Amino acid sequence: MTTTKNTTKSATPNTTKRTTHEIDYNSLSEQIRQWGQQLGFQQVAFSDTDLRQQEKILAAWLDKNYHGTMAYMSAHGQKRSRPQQLVPGTLSIITTRMDYLPTEGDDEQVLQNENLAYISRYALGKDYHKLMRKRLKKLAQKIEQEIGSFGFRVFVDSAPVLERSLAEKSGLGWIGKNSLIINRAAGSWFFLGEIYTDLPLPADKPTSDHCGSCTRCIDTCPTKAIVNDKEVDARRCISYLTIEHKGSIAEEFRAAMGNRIYGCDDCQLVCPWNRYANLTQEHGFLPRHRLDQAKLLELWDWDEDTFLKNTEGSAIRRIGYQQWLRNLAIALGNGSYSTAIVQALQRKIDQQLCSDLVLEHITWALDQHMKRSKQIIESRNI
Repeated sequence: MTTTKNTTKSATPNTTKRTTHEIDYNSLSEQIRQWGQQLGFQQVAFSDTDLRQQEKILAAWLDKNYHGTMAYMSAHGQKRSRPQQLVPGTLSIITTRMDYLPTEGDDEQVLQNENLAYISRYALGKDYHKLMRKRLKKLAQKIEQEIGSFGFRVFVDSAPVLERSLAEKSGLGWIGKNSLIINRAAGSWFFLGEIYTDLPLPADKPTSDHCGSCTRCIDTCPTKAIVNDKEVDARRCISYLTIEHKGSIAEEFRAAMGNRIYGCDDCQLVCPWNRYANLTQEHGFLPRHRLDQAKLLELWDWDEDTFLKNTEGSAIRRIGYQQWLRNLAIALGNGSYSTAIVQALQRKIDQQLCSDLVLEHITWALDQHMKRSKQIIESRNI
């Protein structure tokens, strides 16, 4: 368990840790909730470290190879489900959520416009990993100022941590049929973050499941990736295919991807609980470079330098330029026949700057347009 010292000049922490008998942990937990809200978290809760039931669920999911090429999901032994193995000395876990929905009401319009690119709403602004990690460290420093030095580590989707299981145990929401955390008062448009601590903070009670008989997320999934209640086959999921998967995307999924070039929000867009979702209060999560309304051909014309510049500080950058082009090629191939698209696709081939992976998907896209062109000609001759 590592300890991070507060370096803020305006506040001097109590460097001597109080004994267990000196700390009122019930009172401290309430203070932590208040500090968390002051730092921009919409909710702060507390979990114990017992994830034995969740460990069984994870093992069954891995046995079915639903994690695809995400080898990190099966790595690290039991550290993911046993917090004290990941961070020795962990006694309790502070869980947090932060709303990220940047805009409201235009998602379906973008999805239905084959000339536009759909990017998952969480990735339109700054990289949430960095923003939330800084806030979590500030929260830990607030605690340190109150009680003195203590052991902690912060995580934001950055280590073998069962984030959703911890969020569910602590009452941030329940795991929905789409495997995402759903909150009765906030839907599911939020990020999760954790602080592993050596403090015996009282655990909150989990909330009950309120999905009921609703199957909208299952029914709407473009690639039928939600194979069972709370069970997703990542190998079929568009978020996995466009972000995590580095190789060729199977042809059986390409048409279903539509114009989704980075992630997929379909299961959240139809979830009834998201009527209660709030727009983010974080300016950093607002769309940059008009990515919420970007045209496919405009993004296709970005060279690698432009891609790196426009995705600086964004989660999108981690997929790299060639994977970005791969995803765009599929989206362009899914549109109606267009000479402008055909010329743009051919131009990339002529530039000889694409990897074999991208060339494969460009060739597929051109073939789709040739088929549509032939259909148009045949229809005119009838």
